[in-house]
Amino acid sequence: MPTAVSGRPAELPGERPAGGLTAAGAGRTAPRGVGWSVRWIAALTICQAALMVGIGLLITGPAHHLWPMTVEDKVDTGFEGMRTHSLTVLSWFASEAGNTGTVVAVTLVSCLGLLWIPRLPMWRQAAFLALAVSLQSLVFLVITVAVDRHRPEVHRLDGSLPTSSYTSGHTGAATAIYGGLAVLALSRLRGPWRRVVAGVLFLIPIVVGLARLYRGMHHPTDVVGGLVNGGLALWIVGRAVLTDGFVTAPPASESVETVEATKERLAQRTGHAAVIFNPTVTDQSDREALRQVLEQHGYGAPTFIETTADDPGGGQSTAAVRDGATLVVVCGGDGTLRAAATALAGSAVPLALVPCGTGNLLARNLGLPLSPVDALDAALRGTVHRVDLGRIEGDGLPTTHFAAMCGAGLDAAMLQRANADDRTKANLGWLAYVLALPRVWSRTPRMSVDVRLDGAPARRRTARMVLIGNVGAVQGGMRLLPDARPDDGRLDLLILDPHGLGGWISALWTLLRGSATPRSAAGASAGRDDGAPVAFFTFRHAEFTFDHDQPRELDGDPVARGRRLTVEANPGALKMLLPARGK
Repeated sequence: MPTAVSGRPAELPGERPAGGLTAAGAGRTAPRGVGWSVRWIAALTICQAALMVGIGLLITGPAHHLWPMTVEDKVDTGFEGMRTHSLTVLSWFASEAGNTGTVVAVTLVSCLGLLWIPRLPMWRQAAFLALAVSLQSLVFLVITVAVDRHRPEVHRLDGSLPTSSYTSGHTGAATAIYGGLAVLALSRLRGPWRRVVAGVLFLIPIVVGLARLYRGMHHPTDVVGGLVNGGLALWIVGRAVLTDGFVTAPPASESVETVEATKERLAQRTGHAAVIFNPTVTDQSDREALRQVLEQHGYGAPTFIETTADDPGGGQSTAAVRDGATLVVVCGGDGTLRAAATALAGSAVPLALVPCGTGNLLARNLGLPLSPVDALDAALRGTVHRVDLGRIEGDGLPTTHFAAMCGAGLDAAMLQRANADDRTKANLGWLAYVLALPRVWSRTPRMSVDVRLDGAPARRRTARMVLIGNVGAVQGGMRLLPDARPDDGRLDLLILDPHGLGGWISALWTLLRGSATPRSAAGASAGRDDGAPVAFFTFRHAEFTFDHDQPRELDGDPVARGRRLTVEANPGALKMLLPARGK
């Protein structure tokens, strides 16, 4: 990653170095909770089923006469011609490894073993296997109902099943269970044999798929579909069950305190705290609970100040500092945080974030618990860090700051649509954004934009979405900007510009994979990867000029449409109390 800007404000005594912040996977230790896992799995399962059904309808419909579908019959006939008595026997055993009864038995035995054999039961690992197999099976049933595909016109060695040929259920189930065991082997076993064990387990679904082709039960694309279905089930459940939240404060080895140091830190924090809260998301009981936490940490008689529709937090934060507050607690969503952060930028007064909104992007990326009380308690037990902000202005948009992300195009249109439906947003939370995406997909055309990064020559590009981030992860844990960090003195840029079905599949794979190498302004001006479905850049100052008015958003809130955006990093502008990371 690029180094921080040399102009970062100097650290104050008692502050942790800003370099302790990271959004990398190594910092994931704060659990997101059961509610987050359920919503993640539900949302991504719907997407998985839609993707698999869409591919199946494409194979059986418009793409039926295209390669590789045109050569599948020859492949099926080729496998039929290879049959011998020995291979047929071996194929039966291989096929049985993916049979429903075998998969259920292996899953049950594996889960019971994970709960009973270790000294401490591995509940997460057992849930991971059981949910992955169940999810794959659920999506498989949806696919077979929605996609009607005949089995190959060859002699089949097994009885004809009532389900469609697409996808291979044996292969999908084998991928879910044996692939899941391989993942656990890599993460739990030690020594040189763990890779061998994992490699053998990963091979089993492929062998099952080849056996299904040999026995005349599926077309090659059916087997590939089974591998993809099982693999997606593993990824979705793995991210929800095995992966914890993104924790960004220093590791425990850097923040262990003696009893005396703890007492001294608490003594230094006796002062006045002002709580800026959004009354639409914070009721009286919430405020009372936050008051008790503040008093426990030495902040007696905190002042609670409501935000209003005309002033979402900026004026209140300025007034609180003017009246002598030594700590500003912001209790609300990303919009409330943005207003308060803009007011506190450059101030010596630290901010403690209490997430109470729908998105809570910055809180998620900084590893704060999503429970208001837990978030405040964790912050007050932590240390002060300097966090970057983004400064932005444009036509019809006065100069302001953003803490997490801003953008133009598809994401802004999606947020505008979701925010317009208050009832859906209140009932479903961030899933309302997912439901809004299909509604705006076709109504948000590709845009032309001139991009100028760090003073380099402007480069003209097309895009469906331009996203600038101080952090990288969005709701559901997906990292749209894999290398974005809130303390590196830079901002990251994603330009999404897929063309056709292949482009969207490539873009989705890149984003799900969560790894990329952002390029500097020189790479942008050189025009490398122009027309690529996904392109990443990193910068300190950027100018965007669109041909037509575009929907725009700041930290999840739609703002006025316009043709121009000027964005720059404001390194270390905001002091925040952040929790220390456990071992």
